[in-house]
Amino acid sequence: MRSGARLRRWVARARLSSLRTTFTVSFAAVAAAVTVLVGFLSYDAAARLVRVDQQTVFEGVVQDLLDEVRHSALTPADFATADADGGPRDELIRPSGTVVQVLGPDASVVDRGHPPLPVGADDRRIAAARPAGQLVEHRDVDVGDGMYRVATVSLGDGRGAVQIAQEFSDTEDLLRELQQRTVLLVGAVVIAAGLFGWWLARRITSRLVRLAGAAEDVARTGRLGIQVPVAGYDEVARLGRSFDRMLGRLAQSEEDQRRLVQDAGHELRTPLTSLRTNISMLRRIDELPPAARGELVADLAQESRELTDLVNELVDLAAGQSDREPLQRVALADIAEDVAVAARRRTGRAVTVRVSGDTVVDGRPGALQRALSNLVDNAAKFDRGGGEPIDIVVTGTGVPVGTSAGADGGAAVRVEVLDRGPGIAEEDLDRVFDRFYRAPDARSLPGSGLGLSIVREVAAAHGGDPFARRREGGGSAIGFTVGRGGGGED
Repeated sequence: MRSGARLRRWVARARLSSLRTTFTVSFAAVAAAVTVLVGFLSYDAAARLVRVDQQTVFEGVVQDLLDEVRHSALTPADFATADADGGPRDELIRPSGTVVQVLGPDASVVDRGHPPLPVGADDRRIAAARPAGQLVEHRDVDVGDGMYRVATVSLGDGRGAVQIAQEFSDTEDLLRELQQRTVLLVGAVVIAAGLFGWWLARRITSRLVRLAGAAEDVARTGRLGIQVPVAGYDEVARLGRSFDRMLGRLAQSEEDQRRLVQDAGHELRTPLTSLRTNISMLRRIDELPPAARGELVADLAQESRELTDLVNELVDLAAGQSDREPLQRVALADIAEDVAVAARRRTGRAVTVRVSGDTVVDGRPGALQRALSNLVDNAAKFDRGGGEPIDIVVTGTGVPVGTSAGADGGAAVRVEVLDRGPGIAEEDLDRVFDRFYRAPDARSLPGSGLGLSIVREVAAAHGGDPFARRREGGGSAIGFTVGRGGGGED
């Protein structure tokens, strides 16, 4: 059994851990996708911008050189040395640190660049060209430790040529470093997102773990009084509070059921013992005088009726019959009239009904009629003199019906039954609605002690409360409210 419980707990925790892992991985995956996309777009845009800017600068330098040699008859000597006042060579070098190398008519190097640039066949051809401003361009030329773009421009009339070069390997190295840093940043963001997702998932699922643990404890031990730890106001907290309320109601229901069984067992012993005694007397009924025989049969009939009433009321309480009846719009004044007619026929007593205000509510008519009949029967049982009629007073108070009744929009109604019996002792007012409770002066009278407890159950099911008070001049006023209409005022 213990190993099975451990296995179930492990499975539940594994599922929650799987949920935590799923949440963490999902959070990290989303963060990684967004970071990779942003990093790629940022790098691509930066690389394009740098390359295009570098290419534009170099093309501008080449174009300036072309314009200059086409409009001026320049010689290799004009580019061979730097001019303090800013000569053609300085104008080529200043914009972007361009490397300049000057070739003579025979393509010999007149002024070597730093670093020296290679001279190919195309460069020699350009150096001997007659037109000025002819251009040959080389890309990705390996010069020393770097890669260069090289352009050769003819000076015209076979006077030679000028080579200009721009290094782009430094730019590519910079872009590669930027790429590496972007990758490292993406990795760091993914790891940070994973850690944050794990922390967030742990924070969220920790309450689910506690809730699952509480549910497992209930399933394993059967104890409903376990306190469910609840914190916060989000959906998990609402689930925890709902689960806690559900356990509370189940625990209360279990306690009510246990008390009902105990009380029922106690109350059933007396009539069953009496029945068993009287049944044993039936074996010698021929030996009894006629008067004793009649008394024995009358006792048996009375005890069987009381036992039947007790069992029926126990069944009603245990099955929760009133809760199964659908809610509907009902006028308590009409129910009171029906109860009064039935009570007059059953007891022969005068029963009057007084109505004031709006008595239409949302309720269960069968349960309400049963509760009101119990009150009238209780009044008839204790008011044995019969000098004054039993009064049923139904008053609409106009207070909105509580949500316990199951619907909104009706008016709260107060129902009370007035009698002129011996009344209820002050010490018994708070206990008359308890199950099986019977006041000391009522224990000799017929009844099960469940009638008023049924009234309390019906009132609670309709969002109201039962009440009992002593009447001035003798007698009792016992009733209930439907909705939040208040209790019994003096």
